[in-house]
Amino acid sequence: MNARLSWKKGKRFACDNRGIETFIEATPDHGGEGLAPTPKELLLNAMMGCTAIDVVSILQKMRQDFSSFEIDGEATQNDTHPIHFVQALLRFRVLGPVLPEKLVKAVESSLTKYCGVNFMVSKTCEIRFLVSLNGAEIHSGTVSFSVT
Repeated sequence: MNARLSWKKGKRFACDNRGIETFIEATPDHGGEGLAPTPKELLLNAMMGCTAIDVVSILQKMRQDFSSFEIDGEATQNDTHPIHFVQALLRFRVLGPVLPEKLVKAVESSLTKYCGVNFMVSKTCEIRFLVSLNGAEIHSGTVSFSVT
């Protein structure tokens, strides 16, 4: 895996991954213009994206037909440098005729075995998750990988 970051102006940077350009910048209170996500916002997005890819793939392999799949994420940071995530919460919301036990299995498989991003983050941050199916909470837990 390779990437290149280039300064654009002020506190905004362009990142190139395989020819795909994305932007990253500081928050407005640290000199950014509010035009791009911050590095920590991108990390939270990566946590959600990594597990979403896993869970959707697993549900599709299980032939579970869902009409909507969303994750809401929130992270709490400490107050001293280095400022980092100390706790995160991922809320999975799925709609459709999905069997609850299959959804729970898909989420737990991602968050105990497959998701490399959450594996890395879990080394320094407690990650909790909630699973809702058709508006009802069906499961909750804490991320714990079986590999070290």
